[in-house]
Amino acid sequence: MPRGARSVIAGLPLHVVQRGINRQACFFRESDYSTYLRYLAEFTTRFGCSLHAYCLMTNHVHLLLTPQTNEGCARLMKNLGQRYVQFINKRLERTGTLWEGRFKSCVVTSERYVLACYRYIELNPVRAGIVADPAKYRWSSYIANTDRQGDMLLTPHPAYEALGLDIKRRSEAYRTLCATSPPAALVDEIRKATRIGCVAGKKREERGRPWDGRRKMGSVPI
Repeated sequence: MPRGARSVIAGLPLHVVQRGINRQACFFRESDYSTYLRYLAEFTTRFGCSLHAYCLMTNHVHLLLTPQTNEGCARLMKNLGQRYVQFINKRLERTGTLWEGRFKSCVVTSERYVLACYRYIELNPVRAGIVADPAKYRWSSYIANTDRQGDMLLTPHPAYEALGLDIKRRSEAYRTLCATSPPAALVDEIRKATRIGCVAGKKREERGRPWDGRRKMGSVPI
């Protein structure tokens, strides 16, 4: 059966999910998480993808990134997945893949949905009951996005930058946003769009207009 085409538009952010096969673990000790992040930094740079947010859970991964070419994300995920599996297979003396088929993704077309994806991704450990405070989870970008120092791995999306005139105000505004989860309807739409590979937020928020980085956050409820 032919594989369905993904919705990918260079310059527009993607919410990406990759799950462990049969929902099994793909990270087994702390050094595995740090190794994955090292490979992620290498391949986002190589394939021209700007990473905005991430969360590494025990058996799946969430990323929010913007590819600069239509092929950038696919190349990133292929090389990242292969390199990480090779690392794990060598260390654990195993064979075969860790991943459940192809990664899932959806294009995110509005400011509101971009910030909802940020929060949805970084609040994963809270929803899963792993931690009560997202700042207590080491393997997400939450600390970097709420810290005045930032993170070299991350590139702030314009929707995030519009939260404040400087990094202090942005981080504080974003921390306040993350005090509550995104509305359930937004989360459901993001999950569905990611699962089937379509566009999240287009009809409801922008009526067909793609993100152009120029519209102001004040006109869009967050």
